[in-house]
Amino acid sequence: MHFPQVEIRAPFRSDVLDLCMLGKTSFIESHGHSASYEDINSYTTKVYSESNINAELDDLSNIYHLLFSDGILVGYSKIRLNTPCDWVQQKTIAKLDRIYLLKEYYGQKIGFNLYEYNLRIARMHQQEGIWLYCWIENHRAISFYKRMGFEIVGNADFKISETHSNPNHIMYLKLI
Repeated sequence: MHFPQVEIRAPFRSDVLDLCMLGKTSFIESHGHSASYEDINSYTTKVYSESNINAELDDLSNIYHLLFSDGILVGYSKIRLNTPCDWVQQKTIAKLDRIYLLKEYYGQKIGFNLYEYNLRIARMHQQEGIWLYCWIENHRAISFYKRMGFEIVGNADFKISETHSNPNHIMYLKLI
């Protein structure tokens, strides 16, 4: 049995194009069927553009990490500390803004490493909890987060385009 060598690290500027491609690919794999091709393509082209990712990396409130398996970039995350949620009473909480893994790595428990890493970051910064949006049709993710102790605390629409939004659960995990 092969146990992959897993590495998690902050991105370098030289990783931006790879992060753009990974972001676009992993979003399409998990959400590509949720809207028209045109809407998904427009969204991913904007959100995962080199200029947008560079701007997000320049914003110190975004904490990005890359996940490598045997030296191959397979996932990434973005967490924002001290980001209140209207559905949660605590205010010193983190938002797990993005956590994605390439589909071919699902089920290998590699993504769990990145999830746990983000929890450690939140705890290290004395966050009372962590929250996220999860598309209501992403049953795999919802099941995972529920197993980890997250609860559905509300709902919100995630805007893909001017004409399309996906209904999302707001999920929350109390840490303190």
